Amino acid sequence: MTIGILGAGLTGLTLGSLIADCEILERNSECGGLCQSMEEEGFTFDCGGSHIIFSKDNEVLNFMLEKLGDNIVKRRRNTKILYNGNYVKYPFENGLSELPLQDNFECLKGFIEVLVNTKTKPVNFKDWLYSTFGNGIAEKYLVPYNEKIWNYDLSKMSTWWVEGRVPRPPVDDIIKSSLGIKTEGYTHQLNFYYPEEGGINALINSLERESKDKVIKNFDVKSITRENSGWIVSNGTERRRYELIIATQPIFEVVRAMEDVPAEIYNALNELKYNSLITVMLGLNVTHLNDFSWLYIPDVDCLAHRVAFPSNYSKCVAPEGKSAVVAEITYNNGDSTDRSSDEELITSTIEELHKKKIIDKDTVCFAKAKRAKYAYVVYDLNYEKNIAVLKRFLNRRGIHLVGRFAEFEYLNMDACVRNALDFVKELNND
Repeated sequence: MTIGILGAGLTGLTLGSLIADCEILERNSECGGLCQSMEEEGFTFDCGGSHIIFSKDNEVLNFMLEKLGDNIVKRRRNTKILYNGNYVKYPFENGLSELPLQDNFECLKGFIEVLVNTKTKPVNFKDWLYSTFGNGIAEKYLVPYNEKIWNYDLSKMSTWWVEGRVPRPPVDDIIKSSLGIKTEGYTHQLNFYYPEEGGINALINSLERESKDKVIKNFDVKSITRENSGWIVSNGTERRRYELIIATQPIFEVVRAMEDVPAEIYNALNELKYNSLITVMLGLNVTHLNDFSWLYIPDVDCLAHRVAFPSNYSKCVAPEGKSAVVAEITYNNGDSTDRSSDEELITSTIEELHKKKIIDKDTVCFAKAKRAKYAYVVYDLNYEKNIAVLKRFLNRRGIHLVGRFAEFEYLNMDACVRNALDFVKELNND
């Protein structure tokens, strides 16, 4: 069987490394998708936001680490939230004692109130934050931060996806945190791995080498048509024939390349919501900026929702005597951020980070911005209905979806690898 894999991001290349008889069609000149890295003037930046390697899934973690071999470093997470000018331990509920005393009290009081009050089932994500964490924690951090990263009305987002991604805090942890007794949230992230050289693209390069001659780059899929018992995939000039199609590219591009698509399918497709991402990459003439892994910034006077410090992952990502900083900004098509030029966004980011004393603008020696159209899946209230319609349609047509924007789910790197591993296992059992 000849299998056609559409898209050579992390998922597509993982599939390609596991499937012997396949081709991987990639629209761009480079593989990687959101896991691409850029090397320029001695700096290495991850273009789709800052990536790290961690997982509770040992099989997946070992899979990724084995691909990197000796090109790996292990780090302990040191993540903070910038709250009213202070650095508070992440997650917020585990750093309550670091808040001003009144704020600490209001957070603990709000959490106790949700424990003792009769609970009603939350109908949206905003309600879920209040009914899970209480008014204090929700209003001081979780609501403003989530409004910023999602760039969407939280009362119009669903709740079904939050379990496991936004864990419910243990009661003991909240009380200990308020009293100043050390606690840890997200313990599976306490330690993480990162390529020593090459940024996250080192993982992509390793997978691409395993796929050898399977990858066909600069092949922009324009049409996917059924012919006899197989498939014809064309870029408008060249045709490739396959017996099975696995799509890892965004579901939008898959559906729009197919023929005879009913109007109701396009309606469901057009109702799906997602965010785009601008990564502002800065190089500084600073040997050691701080000891942080990354910062979360809920403040509305700063475009970036997260600022990462990859020089603290690996010294090899910046020239000697310099540091690398990555600021992540979400946006939507047509909004004010989208309409701003890269130069305007770079200037604004530098000024905002300077005012918040995260960097000194006079030390900036390199600056560049990179845009990614597809970054975050937004789970609006109609998500479940619309994605079910689309997946039923593609399943009936015989198109298999694997990966973050093909399945249209907010999957981390480890989940993308897991879904690829599981798909190949099912394929081998058929």
